[in-house]
Amino acid sequence: MFTKHFILFGLLQVLMTSARAEYRLGDGTVVAPLDVFQECNVCPEMIVLPLGEFIMGGPPGESRLNVHYELGNIRPVTPDDPYIAIHEGPLHPVKIDIPVAMGRNEVTYDQWMACVNDGGCGGHVPQDYILMPRGPREKIVGNHPVTDVSFLDAVSYTGWLNSKIGSDVYRLPTEAEWEYAARAGTQTPFAQGEEVTTDQVNFLGSATEIMLDEKRPNLVTRGKPVPVDELDAANGWGLRHMSGNVIERTLSCWTETYESWQSSSLYLEKALLPGCEFRVTRGGGYFTAMDYARVAVRGSGKEDVGSTVSGFRVLRELRHGSR
Repeated sequence: MFTKHFILFGLLQVLMTSARAEYRLGDGTVVAPLDVFQECNVCPEMIVLPLGEFIMGGPPGESRLNVHYELGNIRPVTPDDPYIAIHEGPLHPVKIDIPVAMGRNEVTYDQWMACVNDGGCGGHVPQDYILMPRGPREKIVGNHPVTDVSFLDAVSYTGWLNSKIGSDVYRLPTEAEWEYAARAGTQTPFAQGEEVTTDQVNFLGSATEIMLDEKRPNLVTRGKPVPVDELDAANGWGLRHMSGNVIERTLSCWTETYESWQSSSLYLEKALLPGCEFRVTRGGGYFTAMDYARVAVRGSGKEDVGSTVSGFRVLRELRHGSR
């Protein structure tokens, strides 16, 4: 009962706050919740998020995972398995108290190369192809999400964006900000509902059929990322591919369980502490089953290691306008 009332209160607060919130960009442009803006011709498109509150984490029984790979062994799991309960819990309320805009899309290969060609991003030219299991390699350039970039590489990209607009406002999202954006006012496993199809989310359909032990003729397996503007992949706030496509890096330092911090500002404060080696990743990917694309799923990666299954999207902090 508490959870239901809290969700309704949070959604009401989102609507009330959204009606009055306005923010001023560096060039004087005023934007409001769910407005889309782009601050330079090579900058990512951003969507202003409403302020509000939500329940963070995955409730027991939400995951439909039936096996777990552990130390080279495969063991069965149950809906209340400690592995799921630990990593996706405990459920806790979080207030979004820092106004932000989130990247509409994952950062693309072309956007990354604009940074490299402008003398930024450490000059790192990422791998521009995916090795396919049955066939030749596939190019992932242009409007595909950039991969083969580490957490530290992503931080260098946000630094370059800040230099382009002359203000220290772009960064990676914390995992609280990421999940709030991914849910877009919902509390279901996916922003689109209890389940999704591969027309909405780019995940591994064949693995999902094995996991569910049933045939799903509407699921396909692409085995590669798709361009960021492909598929009907937007959630209710217009953010695309928050589930599936590539795994996304966040600013948060990995913890086995949530510390139950109750504000986005506290999540940010903890993320900026020194001494972190592994950062949280979110969002599932093109190579995983549907279950791993739920918005509550968490993973981790070393700060200085890139992969061909991981990318990122950026966040911009906002300041209140005077109107």
